[in-house]
Amino acid sequence: MTILDGKKVSNDIKNEITAEVDKMKAKNEKVPHLAAVIVGNDGASLTYVGSKVRSCERVGFKSTLVKLSGTISELELLDKIDRLNEDEDIDGFIVQLPLPKQIDTQKVIMRIDPNKDVDGFHPANFGKMALDMTSFIPATPFGILELLERYNVQTNGKHTVVIGRSHIVGRPMSILMGRKGWPGNSTVTLTHSHTKNITQITSQADIVISALGIPNFLKAEMVKDDAVIIDVGITRVPDDSAKKGYVITGDVDYENVSKKASHITPVPGGVGPMTIAMLLKNTLLAREQHRLRKGL
Repeated sequence: MTILDGKKVSNDIKNEITAEVDKMKAKNEKVPHLAAVIVGNDGASLTYVGSKVRSCERVGFKSTLVKLSGTISELELLDKIDRLNEDEDIDGFIVQLPLPKQIDTQKVIMRIDPNKDVDGFHPANFGKMALDMTSFIPATPFGILELLERYNVQTNGKHTVVIGRSHIVGRPMSILMGRKGWPGNSTVTLTHSHTKNITQITSQADIVISALGIPNFLKAEMVKDDAVIIDVGITRVPDDSAKKGYVITGDVDYENVSKKASHITPVPGGVGPMTIAMLLKNTLLAREQHRLRKGL
């Protein structure tokens, strides 16, 4: 059994990006600039955005953190996005989700300039991805592809089952695994909360990608021997014995499923670190595209 070590691979990617940034600095070129917008004081969001900012510092990117009140109006937030769209120094930016209930998330995503949408959520980028055109791929699916590639996991002709149909992970992942090329060229089944006989489906899969958000949902009896297991789930489960009062748990019953799998991602330390690494990679791509548009 091979552990798909997202922490190690993400560090490798950050080292590669750092080397690229060092070359830019040596030529006195502008380094990539990523901005992050956070609305309110959600603890998990603050932690995640903080990690993104530290990762920018680690690779030599310029970063800007825009902290806004949780009571901000939708109009005010859209105005802030307009200003980030127009700021020539910023190559890409993200708006951390979830947003407060008074704000329409889709309106916010639609307002972001697709050329700066390094989260890959804008319909223009999603559509290009679906058509195998160059685009910003959502960071978590992008990270999964990178893990499969760097560990030389074969996907051609394999049966991939994706659990969960969110716009952020499940749906794009199903498209990417079925695309021409590698990783890809697999036959994909997309399952969700209304899927019947899910155990019958997952037990036939060569690759299972679970992005459901239900702790320990995928049991050993639901997978076949030597399956590749990608666990996207990250849930805080209360645990009084833990120092923080909770433990991070994935969708997969790791202890038992790992005994059958050929490859598996741990939680934490699997897909999570890859998400931030690929956000940085998208920002590097945004900077290059920005330079091309400006004829630099």
